[in-house]
Amino acid sequence: MASVSLFMDNLSVFYLVLVILWTCITVSCAGFLLLHHKTCALLRVRNIPLSMAACALLHCYWVSVQLGYVVGPVMPEDAEYWIMGTWLPLGMGLFHGSNWRFLWVAAHQKRLLTEEPAWKQPKKSWWGKLNHTGRVFVVVGAGLAVQILVTVLMYIISRKWHSSWGIPGTQALGSTHDERMHDMARGWEWWPTVFWQCIWAWIVAPIILWRSRHIRDTQGWRVQTMGCCLASLHATPMWLIALYVPAMEKVNQYFIPPQWIALSIMLIEIFTILLPCYETMRHRSQRSATIANIGRWEPKEEDHYQSSDTTKSIVSSSKSSSGSMLSMGALEHVLERNPTPLLQFSALRDFSGENIAFLTAVASWRDMLPGAGRRLSFNIAEKLVEDLNTNTDAVYSHFNRALRIYTDYISPSADFQVNLPSTIFRRLHAVFETPARIIDGEKQGADPSTMWDTPRSMPSDGSEGVRVQYWGAIPADYDGGLFDEAEANIKYLVLTNTWPKFVKERRMSIASGLSGEDAVN
Repeated sequence: MASVSLFMDNLSVFYLVLVILWTCITVSCAGFLLLHHKTCALLRVRNIPLSMAACALLHCYWVSVQLGYVVGPVMPEDAEYWIMGTWLPLGMGLFHGSNWRFLWVAAHQKRLLTEEPAWKQPKKSWWGKLNHTGRVFVVVGAGLAVQILVTVLMYIISRKWHSSWGIPGTQALGSTHDERMHDMARGWEWWPTVFWQCIWAWIVAPIILWRSRHIRDTQGWRVQTMGCCLASLHATPMWLIALYVPAMEKVNQYFIPPQWIALSIMLIEIFTILLPCYETMRHRSQRSATIANIGRWEPKEEDHYQSSDTTKSIVSSSKSSSGSMLSMGALEHVLERNPTPLLQFSALRDFSGENIAFLTAVASWRDMLPGAGRRLSFNIAEKLVEDLNTNTDAVYSHFNRALRIYTDYISPSADFQVNLPSTIFRRLHAVFETPARIIDGEKQGADPSTMWDTPRSMPSDGSEGVRVQYWGAIPADYDGGLFDEAEANIKYLVLTNTWPKFVKERRMSIASGLSGEDAVN
């Protein structure tokens, strides 16, 4: 590599200023995402902490590379090798997992349209019990262990960084520091260090691009994923060209070879950190406007909701008044009469299908309850025994349906957990968590003959497999109003987030003459 000046020339100042400014921008934006990732519907599904952990490691490598022009001549000769052999692969590994989540979410949301979440026999495999994040850490951890082992092995057997041991003939040639650094930056010892970046850019990224070609989400996540994929294609080829093409020596005097990888990291940070910040702020602005519209229209009576039987006719009947559809009455009408188009849109486009599935599951559970209105304030177990002539199977059938709602949509172990206030969550957690753990086989010392069993009152229809039911004591706090507060919160969340986008999409599809299915696919 060409000699690099030790003096603080204009280019050195530029790199220092760039590092300071870009670090301040990315840290501020990352802090904003972490602060709002639990409350913003757009961010909750993305697993922001995992993405930020990946970006933090990649940014550390980016900083070291950008400062390479300034401090490279005084750095230890093997420092670049260890930095590139640890920070870069670990950051890339975590980034693989976080970016792959886009496809994982899209696939699992689609399942809400084709199958009802159901209990089967308790999972025996430890791998089966891990969520997406857990699996990412296991795979990345195994890959990193191999990477570190290879990096250490390469360091031991090569004499480039030490002359007292290693394979003869592998030492760095040259009598001056610059000549030795030039030779150290090249060779087979570096190949494993860019393996992860190359795998990501030329294998994983094209797979993600191909598999996401038909996904059209409303959150800008597909744009982010595609941008990250395309941003990495140049990194490894340009790094190799800069190292081995003599004509690049003049460029290397001002833009050292690892900076081609750093450029890729900078683009990744733009799409992973800055773009979600922009989308979040835009989402919050649109939500505020929606809430204002709801406030204007909610007090009004919408008589035509009662006479319309389909979502299409509802939207069509109010084309001249965009705000009239933004009311709880309109949303509840669709949920009661024809929730399928809204479920399709929320699962395929908005990645929030669990909210609609939760609302429909609660409505179905409430329809099973005895009594007018099905909103009971007394202990439901006692009332069910009284009304159903002590039919124990029917009592447990109702409780197991409620327990399934908890495990599928509220439990921390659910694939997609609905966003509830902590007070409501704690109440439901206190009622259902112990039975849920027994069903999942996690409670030690439980008697299988009394706590859970194969179904009697809820036989399988052949599509869901054998269900496991709870047969223990029903908690005293279990009653017909247990889900009321959770249902109200999720309805308001849908009304202010998914519903306005759905109404806009349906109105556009009606105007263009598309069917409801075409509008959401």
